[in-house]
Amino acid sequence: MSDKPEPPLSAIPPQLVSLADYADRAAAHIPTAIYEYIVGGGADEISLKRNREVLDRTLILPRVLADVTRGTTETRVLGEQFRHPFMLAPVAFHRLVHPQGELASARAASALEAPMVVSTLSSYTLESIAAELTSPGWFQLYFQQDRDFTLSLVRRAEAAGYSALMITVDASLHGIRNRAQRAGFELPPGVEAVNLRDRPPLPGAVLEPSQSIVFQGMMTEAPTWEDIAWLQARTQLPVILKGVLSPADAVMARDLGIAGLVVSNHGGRTLDCVPSGLELLPAIRRVVGEEMTLLVDGAIARGTDAFKAIALGADAVMVGRPQLYALAVAGAQGVAHMLRILREELEVCMSLAGTPTLADITQDALYRPD
Repeated sequence: MSDKPEPPLSAIPPQLVSLADYADRAAAHIPTAIYEYIVGGGADEISLKRNREVLDRTLILPRVLADVTRGTTETRVLGEQFRHPFMLAPVAFHRLVHPQGELASARAASALEAPMVVSTLSSYTLESIAAELTSPGWFQLYFQQDRDFTLSLVRRAEAAGYSALMITVDASLHGIRNRAQRAGFELPPGVEAVNLRDRPPLPGAVLEPSQSIVFQGMMTEAPTWEDIAWLQARTQLPVILKGVLSPADAVMARDLGIAGLVVSNHGGRTLDCVPSGLELLPAIRRVVGEEMTLLVDGAIARGTDAFKAIALGADAVMVGRPQLYALAVAGAQGVAHMLRILREELEVCMSLAGTPTLADITQDALYRPD
């Protein structure tokens, strides 16, 4: 890590062969405080570590002598054909690590036919990012206190051609991010939430001495189930809720007609001491049935990780931090290379496990020692 980071590489060296290699190399290309903000989790980072631990202790049980010559990683999600099940998760402020930011990421996603979920907190406008995408583009929404402004973001996404709306519901305020605090992280000059430039000023709430700045202050902006229903009635886009862990919440979403869920603990960055999305995925699949779209994220860094998630009930997986590492190291070509690595790793895994299609990847493909 350095306050004088190395510029992005013009060519990818042969030593970069995995996402872990990009993660290791990224520290040299990102200023220290920004790196700590990206890599860190909430509080004691228990959930951050758990995401990886759960994946590592989930094992694959391969079948041999299967004919996999008809193999493919193609799948359909919300009616859209995907070349493979890897999606770029909504990650804020790509310009923190590369001057072309989300525009470079969008070009990489298009080259590798990967869907990209664009964050409300992108550092380029949602319209300019959409213009770079030839692969599916979804828009991630953070609810704003002003309903009209919230709806205006949705209308912009619709007009720009985004095909789904992903509403984050587990991060109405930042978690306790001690690592970023210790590093003194703040947005550098020139990096801002450009989609929120026209946001109306928040009303100046006057709190009584007995009131909490969290409960009666910050959380007055947080959406409720009523807000989700209100917005759902005003858009034709399929709505996905990101950040659901409770099977009870999953049932409520299904009954409301929500199209899909991201089973996720926000990369371990919000509330600490919660389970990983992968742990809750089978239970949520059981209660919502086979028709509802389920995505999962959290420490996805190998093709085998995607295999495990699909076996436990996911339709596709989202990749978060690794896209910033690859972008910092080698720009658009780094992100494209990262996606190609994941797709090829999954193809190898499926071939050696005897599962030629994603539909063949079931819980029977996993080993459960207990």
